[in-house]
Amino acid sequence: MKTIVLKFGGTSVGSLDRIKKVVQIILKYKKKNNRIIVVSSAMSGVTNDLIKKTKLISKNFDKAEYDVLVSSGEQIACALIAGRLNHVGQKARSWMSWQIPIFTDGPYTSSRVEKIIPKNLLNYLNSGGIPVVTGFQGINKFLRLTTTGRSGSDASAIMISKFLKADECIIYTDVEGIYTTDPRLHKKAKKINQIEYDEILEMASLGSKVMQPTSVQDAKLNNISIKVKSSFNNRPGTLITQSFKKKDFSNQIITGISSTKNDAKITIAGVRDKPGVAAHIFEPLSRNLINVDMVVQNISLDGKETDLTFTIKSEDVKKTEKIIRENKNISYRKLSFDKNLAKISIIGVGMITTPGITYRMFKALASKKINIMVISTSEIKISVLISSKLIKKAIAVLHKEFKLD
Repeated sequence: MKTIVLKFGGTSVGSLDRIKKVVQIILKYKKKNNRIIVVSSAMSGVTNDLIKKTKLISKNFDKAEYDVLVSSGEQIACALIAGRLNHVGQKARSWMSWQIPIFTDGPYTSSRVEKIIPKNLLNYLNSGGIPVVTGFQGINKFLRLTTTGRSGSDASAIMISKFLKADECIIYTDVEGIYTTDPRLHKKAKKINQIEYDEILEMASLGSKVMQPTSVQDAKLNNISIKVKSSFNNRPGTLITQSFKKKDFSNQIITGISSTKNDAKITIAGVRDKPGVAAHIFEPLSRNLINVDMVVQNISLDGKETDLTFTIKSEDVKKTEKIIRENKNISYRKLSFDKNLAKISIIGVGMITTPGITYRMFKALASKKINIMVISTSEIKISVLISSKLIKKAIAVLHKEFKLD
């Protein structure tokens, strides 16, 4: 008898009719004599509505109470799913994190699942029941509710799979799987049948929103394969797993293209080139929770000065400017900002052993007169910063260049 974890996203349980369809999916697995554990997100829109309420009540809403409030959406969805399962003759009940329990570590709003005590869930499974578990939430050492960040229900499902030694973990969402790029930006985007952990981790961290990066990391560290499928049809989805020998497409080098919008470029020109300067620049940004992404440093010919360029999100520009101008530990000649930029990234383990990928990417972009402002690379990805107006054109030419259409 197989143990299968089924996780349903917010759009999958977004209405009562969709919850009824979700129950039919659960029944298909149950009728095949599987032991089923269901993990659910909140109904779509519920969490955003709760977050709005916190902002209307207080500009500095207590983070512990924030987690109590926003995690209530999952409880509603789980109760409705369990209620419908009971209605169709199944033994089912909802489980909140403290009832299992699921222990987390880290700060409120962004904790990580550290340990799950499986005894209660296993006893219920062995009795023939279907536990419906709230995703996104846990409890800390003070027995306070915590949440694992937006899209954290994926992490809940993956860690439940780990601690209950499940045979399969299937994540149901509103798309048919993971695509070579965002189908909304490029109509020729193609569904990927199989993808490696490292590739989807890069894609998720670089803008693809199908999976939360920390959830993919948890899956990789615990060697848990994940299937991503649509709850709206019965077509095969995408398998996320460890490295495999055979690729989806012959001669495939690049697996996918990710993009982010609303990026900004900061350039600090004429900074004195000496040890510790970069640390003096980035430490106060880190302290103020400003995420720095791409970093490029150019040293002058005499070696006395350097120009430092880095990227952040556009909404952090004013805050960043204020922090830099008030920073007495650095001196510079000029501070400049560019907004309305986008980051385009190509990802694929094939580029590790294939020369010429950088050249092909740059040549393809140049053929459409797309100017590159900043470049960042790793073993399996190349990212460039361009004007956000050119994002669709860039995706289209790169998708064609690397035979993903």
